[in-house]
Amino acid sequence: MSELKKICQGIAEKLSIELFYYAENTRPSDVPVCDKQFEGVTDDGAYTYFRFLYRSVGYIGCIRGADETARNYATLLPSYIESFAERETELSKTEHLKRILVGEASTMSIYKYSTKFSVKGAACFSIVLRVPKLMKETLAVLEQYGGNSLDTALQISEELCALVRFVNAETEDGYRASMDYAEFLVQSLKEELGIDAVAGVGQIVRELKDVSISYAGAENALRYADVFEVSGNVHSYREFLLVKMLEDVPEGRLSEYLSEIADEHFKEIFEDEEMLETAEAFLQSSLNVSETSRNLYMHRNTLLYRLDKIEKATGLNIRLFSDAVSFRVLTVLYKLLKK
Repeated sequence: MSELKKICQGIAEKLSIELFYYAENTRPSDVPVCDKQFEGVTDDGAYTYFRFLYRSVGYIGCIRGADETARNYATLLPSYIESFAERETELSKTEHLKRILVGEASTMSIYKYSTKFSVKGAACFSIVLRVPKLMKETLAVLEQYGGNSLDTALQISEELCALVRFVNAETEDGYRASMDYAEFLVQSLKEELGIDAVAGVGQIVRELKDVSISYAGAENALRYADVFEVSGNVHSYREFLLVKMLEDVPEGRLSEYLSEIADEHFKEIFEDEEMLETAEAFLQSSLNVSETSRNLYMHRNTLLYRLDKIEKATGLNIRLFSDAVSFRVLTVLYKLLKK
């Protein structure tokens, strides 16, 4: 008998209910199956259904009956069942937090962590750092410069680590403060260990149960910075909101959009690394010709020549804000499809 089956049988006996389950996206013939998509709890008049995770696998639970008692059981059982998988091994603080960050922890598990480490109701955000070497030393530096005793650094993979920082959302200047703090950490790693770390910063969330959202935003910021070859060592989820929106659109639809707008002349610009680098620098310099020339160590006339060439090929004068926005969208589309 499987472990999960034993658990469900024990629950059924204790509560005097009929309890069944099956793996998501399957249709077994020996248990009741829900014929509709749902979140949380639903019923079909005869059975009440609920969703739960067990060892990172999704299941549908089923209780005979569709009254209020059945719905109450269906609401409470997911966390109860999920907690069994966590009882067998005592996770360390960092192992526990890692499961929360990557979205593998149950609601009950998050509650236990929040209670045990006194972070219940505390706002927080994630910083994900990619470091090429000296991971152990990097974690030590992150712990050393943690803002308070609640902040926790942990290793995610061979090159990735994360810091979960707890903040007072009412008194701190949220977004700017989180970016400044990430800049400080990257500079500290450079000065103390000689490491060129790259950081992604996620949004501030109200409590730990939502920190996986912040972690995903920070991790995506690192990924997008690589794909779009964005300069700098600290990147925010906010930089790539447009990218995230477009990435959620089916690839076929993106191809249609691009083919409708961009002809062969567009593609010549997109495939010219020098031209794209120039355009990117111009956009990042707030459409300022003098600043872009200085940043690229390029003569002003050379820059103007390239901007004119982009306009002739695409019909977009990126010295104008509206055309610059259109060019940015098209560039993102092209790079998303290319990757």
